[in-house]
Amino acid sequence: MRPHRIVAPLALAALAALAAAPLAAQTLRGSRGSVERMYGQAQRQDLPFYRSARGVRNAAREGDLVRLGGNDNYRVAGVSYAYALPTTRTFVQRLAAQYREACGEKLVVTSATRPRSMRLRNSVTETVHPTGMAVDLRKPTRGSCLRWLRQTLLDVEGEGVVDATEERRPPHFHVAVFPRQYAAYVQGRTGVRHRASLASSDGARAVYRVREGDSLWTIARRHGVSVARIKEANGLRSSRLAVGQKIVIPGDS
Repeated sequence: MRPHRIVAPLALAALAALAAAPLAAQTLRGSRGSVERMYGQAQRQDLPFYRSARGVRNAAREGDLVRLGGNDNYRVAGVSYAYALPTTRTFVQRLAAQYREACGEKLVVTSATRPRSMRLRNSVTETVHPTGMAVDLRKPTRGSCLRWLRQTLLDVEGEGVVDATEERRPPHFHVAVFPRQYAAYVQGRTGVRHRASLASSDGARAVYRVREGDSLWTIARRHGVSVARIKEANGLRSSRLAVGQKIVIPGDS
């Protein structure tokens, strides 16, 4: 990188600001760095890039890919090969359950494993769809649901287990799930929920003060309770929160 003429104190101040607020710069905007990060993860985890429909079907028969069949919380629409890695299906199932609880509608998957022979005109050469690690999610039309999904994807991306991008043409969210990291994350979160359940088995209630960047979903996940129970305990009709707001965290009933 070519050196720039920057006054030293100003340069140090800028670096300090970046270090103090890394989450502020986090967005769902696509970038070359994002593409390289996803592609690099696929290579480091030795994921095969399926070249043809036959390769996808063979992988499904051998259990390397699993079917995205839909359930009460999500549906699959217009997907030629509704298969994904097991960890990616787990991500879809968990996200869809939370989305249904928060928005009262099903999450819609519009793309999953896509062999290299089906590469779309607007896709990049390094697309990870042929590995089964990525899915596309339809953008919600309701503003509150769109905001919820954006914030939730940012929250999960902040854990370092997925890379999410909001695409414009056509409108959708592209999410690549990192298999090893996400598997460890799910295992860890299961343990957290179990410990939280044991700690609150006496029905105790706690009060939490909302911080910048919080959402009902992240607060619920942190305390091992559901969004619905927090809403009920606080008489909330929407998911909007204000910094400094006090939220009652219910114990087990």
